[in-house]
Amino acid sequence: MKKSIMMLSAALMLGGVASAQKVAFEEYNLDNGLHVILHNDPSAPTVVTSVMYHVGAKDEQPDRTGFAHFFEHLLFEGTENIKRGEWFKIVTSNGGVNNANTTEDRTYYYEVFPSNNLELGLWMEAERLLHPVINQIGVDTQNEVVKEEKRLRYDNSPYGQLIPQVKKNMFKNHPYRWTTIGSMEHLDAAKLEEFQAFNKKFYIPNNAVLVVAGDFKPEQAKEWIQKYFGVIPKGTPIKRATFEEAPITETIKANFEDPNIQLPMVVTAYRTPSMKTREARVLDMISSILSDGKSSRMYKKIVDDKKMALQIGAFNYSQEDYGTYILYGLPQSPFTAANLLGEIDEEIVKLQTELISEKDLQKLQNQFDNQYVNSNSTIEGIASNLATYHMLYGDVNLINTEIDMYHSITREEIRDVAKKYLNPNQRMVLDYVPVKDKSQN
Repeated sequence: MKKSIMMLSAALMLGGVASAQKVAFEEYNLDNGLHVILHNDPSAPTVVTSVMYHVGAKDEQPDRTGFAHFFEHLLFEGTENIKRGEWFKIVTSNGGVNNANTTEDRTYYYEVFPSNNLELGLWMEAERLLHPVINQIGVDTQNEVVKEEKRLRYDNSPYGQLIPQVKKNMFKNHPYRWTTIGSMEHLDAAKLEEFQAFNKKFYIPNNAVLVVAGDFKPEQAKEWIQKYFGVIPKGTPIKRATFEEAPITETIKANFEDPNIQLPMVVTAYRTPSMKTREARVLDMISSILSDGKSSRMYKKIVDDKKMALQIGAFNYSQEDYGTYILYGLPQSPFTAANLLGEIDEEIVKLQTELISEKDLQKLQNQFDNQYVNSNSTIEGIASNLATYHMLYGDVNLINTEIDMYHSITREEIRDVAKKYLNPNQRMVLDYVPVKDKSQN
């Protein structure tokens, strides 16, 4: 009884934190179409300046993949007023840090400075947008950097081809069929003019959102934003193609030999709806039920109890247009990938036919409360979330209300979404194995 009261108290306290931690923000547009979001928090003397561009791997041509990720690197090369190689020196010498990242759907740049350097951060991001220097020496330099990254993360990494192989087999029409890092052959073949044209098309104020978050005076920030960003010309509106995939109606069988592994991996993937949908959030919850932590269903049963796997996992790879629901496992001898797949399928069927308990639902909600609090626990996290909710979801206030959506998901919805999307005839099964020893043939 005492334990139950303590659990209830903890749940209520966490719920209180979640509801109390509302993120206040102000948003407006400049005349050139740049969307601006301000989040004022004077609790620590730091400020984030960040810009998210609505350009990712899905905006590339099939014979020129990897451009968006390449620009993540290229736009640190310098500007008309920031000499080549000086970007990072300016940031660090002023007490700041910076970084960038790219997905299939967007590219994100940010700096974190002491709050007295807000103007510097705004000027630098405006420089990146207005005056980037895109020349052959920068392209050649970053080409080598990206090649090394690809070798490290994909080509020479055990199981590094997992996501590329899933994408390749799950999408036939949509640009999600290639990875964000793209093809080195495409980057090698591209002319300087192609990189310049890509920049002119996508890195424009009306395809971007600027977020300022942290300790600053709003009126002063608005003056500087107008001064540095307001003068940037509006770009030509982007016309985006839409791509549809035919439903998967029978199991896709695929195989891949990885020279960097010794143990096979079982991989299965299902095509799922856009990250914007309620069903995508339900699939997030299903992932938690199946493999979030050592008390999750698949981990407890397959790894702990039956000792059939060294590792097991499920995750919802959410994207703007489609998602991909991926399950994977490393079988432990003498068990095989087929044995593991059978166990995974049993757990999915259980979700499709039996309601989870009220206790398990409460545990799920507590987990998502915790994730919500953690994601908004830093100024950097808040800035990224504000940009993402505006650009990819079209609703900045989801930073405050999405947690309510997770709380409203029912046990019946969990069962019904599992039944709707996670069926054997709707998936790809990838036989991901070590390279065969040809000497034994």
